[in-house]
Amino acid sequence: MHDEQEIWDFLHRHLQSIFTQDADGYRATTSPELSLYEWFVTPHRQDGLDFHFFMIEHNWAGAGSDFRYDLLEPRLQLYGDTAIVSYTFMLTIAGENGIEHRSHNESRVLVYGDGGWQVVHVHKSPGWRAPREAPRG
Repeated sequence: MHDEQEIWDFLHRHLQSIFTQDADGYRATTSPELSLYEWFVTPHRQDGLDFHFFMIEHNWAGAGSDFRYDLLEPRLQLYGDTAIVSYTFMLTIAGENGIEHRSHNESRVLVYGDGGWQVVHVHKSPGWRAPREAPRG
C-alpha cells in the first residue's frame, strides 16, 4: 500500500525539477513513454521526453529563481500502483515588472514500478471557460 504523502512528495520533486531546470531530476521522475496534452503549446498529443528536455534547457517557464507554485484543490486517486493527481496549478513569479500569476488545470497519471514512481501522462487545460467551438477565421 502506498502512502499519500509519499505520492505528493514525489509530485513536488517532479514539479521542482521542471522549474529549476533539473533535467536529471525530470528524467528520474518521468517515464520515457510520457504522453501529454498541453493546450497552450499545441492541440495535439505530444509523446516522449525530447521536447521537454529542450524546454527545460531553455527555461520555458521563465520562472527564474524567484518563483513559487501552489496546487489549488488537489485531489489524489490511488488505484494500486497507479495514482491520478489533479489540481489547479498556479505559478507565481516575482520579476522586474512585479508579481505575475499564471494558472491552468492539470492532471498527472503516475505509475509505480521497479524504479519508484514515474509520471506517464499529463493533461493540461485552461483555467478559464474555453469556447465550445474553435474561433472561426
